[in-house]
Amino acid sequence: MASRSYSNLLGVVSGEPSSLGRLSRRIPRVVTAPGIVPDLDSSSTDTDEADAAASSSSSPRDRTIIVANQLPIRREQGSGGWDFAWDEDSLLLQLKDSIGDRVEFIYVGCLRDEIPVSEQEEVSQILLEKFRCVPTFLPPDLLSRFYHGFCKQHLWPLFHYMLPLSAELGGRFDRSLWQAYVSANKVFADKILEVINPDDDFVWVHDYHLMILPTFLRKRFNRVKLGFFLHSPFPSSEIYRTLPVRGEILRSLLNSDLIGFHTFDYARHFLSCCSRMLGLAYESKRGYIGLEYYGRTVSIKILPVGIYMDQLRSVLTMPETETKALDLVNQFWRRGRKMLLGVDDMDIFKGISLKLLAFEQLLSQHPECREKVVLVQIANPARGKGKDVEEVQTESHAMARRINETFGSSDYEPVIMIDKPLQFYERVAYYVVAECCLVTAVRDGMNLIPYEYIVSRQGNQSLDQALGLNPSTPKKSMLVVSEFIGCSPSLSGAVRVNPWNVDAVADAMDLALEMPEPEKQLRHEKHYRYVSTHDVGYWAKSFLQDLERTCKDHNRRRCWGIGFGLGFRVVALDPNFRKLSMEHIVAAYRRTKTRGILLDYDGTLMPQASIDKSPSQHSIEILNNLCHDENNVVFLVSARSRGTLGEWFSPCQNLGMAAEHGCFMRQNTDAAEWETCISVADCSWKQIAEPVMRLYTETTDGSTIEDKETSLVWCYEDADPDFGSCQAKELLDHLDSVLANEPVSVKIGPNNVEVKPQGVSKGLVAKRFLSSLKERGPLPDFVLCIGDDRSDEDMFEVITGAVDGPALSPSAEVFACTVGQKPSKAKYYLDDTAEIVRLIQGLASVSEQSMEGLMPAL
Repeated sequence: MASRSYSNLLGVVSGEPSSLGRLSRRIPRVVTAPGIVPDLDSSSTDTDEADAAASSSSSPRDRTIIVANQLPIRREQGSGGWDFAWDEDSLLLQLKDSIGDRVEFIYVGCLRDEIPVSEQEEVSQILLEKFRCVPTFLPPDLLSRFYHGFCKQHLWPLFHYMLPLSAELGGRFDRSLWQAYVSANKVFADKILEVINPDDDFVWVHDYHLMILPTFLRKRFNRVKLGFFLHSPFPSSEIYRTLPVRGEILRSLLNSDLIGFHTFDYARHFLSCCSRMLGLAYESKRGYIGLEYYGRTVSIKILPVGIYMDQLRSVLTMPETETKALDLVNQFWRRGRKMLLGVDDMDIFKGISLKLLAFEQLLSQHPECREKVVLVQIANPARGKGKDVEEVQTESHAMARRINETFGSSDYEPVIMIDKPLQFYERVAYYVVAECCLVTAVRDGMNLIPYEYIVSRQGNQSLDQALGLNPSTPKKSMLVVSEFIGCSPSLSGAVRVNPWNVDAVADAMDLALEMPEPEKQLRHEKHYRYVSTHDVGYWAKSFLQDLERTCKDHNRRRCWGIGFGLGFRVVALDPNFRKLSMEHIVAAYRRTKTRGILLDYDGTLMPQASIDKSPSQHSIEILNNLCHDENNVVFLVSARSRGTLGEWFSPCQNLGMAAEHGCFMRQNTDAAEWETCISVADCSWKQIAEPVMRLYTETTDGSTIEDKETSLVWCYEDADPDFGSCQAKELLDHLDSVLANEPVSVKIGPNNVEVKPQGVSKGLVAKRFLSSLKERGPLPDFVLCIGDDRSDEDMFEVITGAVDGPALSPSAEVFACTVGQKPSKAKYYLDDTAEIVRLIQGLASVSEQSMEGLMPAL
């Protein structure tokens, strides 16, 4: 019997025969009360064999739990009982239908209707049986503060670039609304826990209502396979950073495995926020963008959602659509009038008033358009509520009346405002007849209206015949779209406008009306080819494939959670990469007699963020205690100049040092001369590199140049992180180009770009270090190497590669340790420089105790 799955109640509620022995690991596990059903155990061999036979005879489907604020369900009108039907306009349902039976979907979300507490269990049972939906019931007060409060008063305006500068503009941040948002997300998480099989199921969370849900799920199941897609814009860091709970939301999103955005702009803003507020850098590897977050790779997906082609094509074949389209043809085409169409929600971000102003200007500047051009504005009911919605509605109707009074006549109404809900087939009929579609939103997440318009204009043969069109004539369409909507980048043939520039929008309308027919046809063909191939099924399949790819290594890595509340995160590491145990290394240190210790300085013994980089008196004492132990050979490796190291560490006796990544070495502080490890003929290349670096220093505020004996370093740690990183990449390319024929290498490091002689690396220092230990004899039986950045990876490679080699004792204990949890050639890590210092201090204390034990008694 399956002992690691949850109880299968879907089979019970659907009337299927119940046989626990035939449970598949993919069968939905659902309970109707909060909590998790305990594991089931059985000692029956027969049952186990039956399970195996059943598993081998069937091919279980992948299962994905779709989580959104609202279920794709609506209550049937006029029904006395609890009768529900699928909401055909819901993206979540279209997602399911477009993928087909290859994936099994379970939906978790709220209903639009308030359900009495006494009837919630009955409704849950109905939805579970018929629709595989698990409803989330929020108390009315919590729902209001969660949705109409935090979501619509704080997140929605902010994500659309509207700051709460006054009480009239959204109001100040309300901590109680944030607490309601957290509580609601926790309720959603509890519902997911009732149905999830964490070992097999994928979870796909949708939109800004549930941005902290990933933390609750990751806290319960460290290896949960979790994707998140944001359907709204993500604002620039300058806007987002004003949110008082900015860190909590960012960290919660980073508890996802895959985060999706419609456009690169939205993803870029998110990555910039992670960089500026959390100090995280992203990398692009083989076309995939990823953020390293405590050992986990959080992937970023950029793909706009598409429309459901099957549904739209089906609606185009409906008799009702044909009838409505014929009515509109009689109303416009046969009276010699062209229709400009706008379809928008009645809210402050859709730019309806700006569109009306532009149309008014078009009629004013082009009298020939009067009586011949009509703007039909379909205004869908607003999803939110409040004073701003009422103001937009009042302003729009007032503008429409003014335009009609100024330019209209008894037979001509320039603006037709439709503010009642339309059936989908009616809207499609308007698409079919419209000469041009206008979308002038000042900020919008995706907006699929242009996509629907393009497919509707393609039509079909039956519709062409009904409308009197020649099926062999190429189809045409025209789009005027705002630069600030998510679908704009994918519609390269559209006339893109800044909706705030009323003159430009009016000119775009005129251009769309006067453009030659062949040009309209070419633009339509290009758009239709894209929209028809990048539909909602393509989007969903691509996202789920990337989610599966991102999660494939989950079971191979060691995971554990750290942090409290919304600061919770999971540390995920390779099984061979572990935290260095103080007890383990101290025990090895005590029992060994010939020890080699190789230490980096900046970022290892000294924090990178420290302003004063010189070692403290405490650090000098620790190093002295290590160096005084006759069993130790201690070496400090740094990118700093030999003059700086010699001055800083002159109090340390017997301390070996390597300067400028190994260009110069000194076996101990008593040695008078530094040994040059690599022949440096001349540094004439500096005359080429320095002017280039100076140019970038002048244009990058906060950057500096450090001139060393054999190298040049451009540092930007005090510059803007995004601009500094961008400039560093440009400088790297520039220096590679101008120094191509010089015997130097150009490397990019943490907050710097360095030019140094070829062949110089800390790996060379490590080789010479091991060689000197071997010559000194006996062979070392303890080696510790600690570093923090890419330049130290060469040391780790040499040290770990020397195991079982002639340079070390056969029983040698080797510890290669990096600072922080990140991909590394080291086998161990410590979290920060404070832990490194504690480790070194612990080893120094052991040496101090052993030396005190050897001192003769007085």
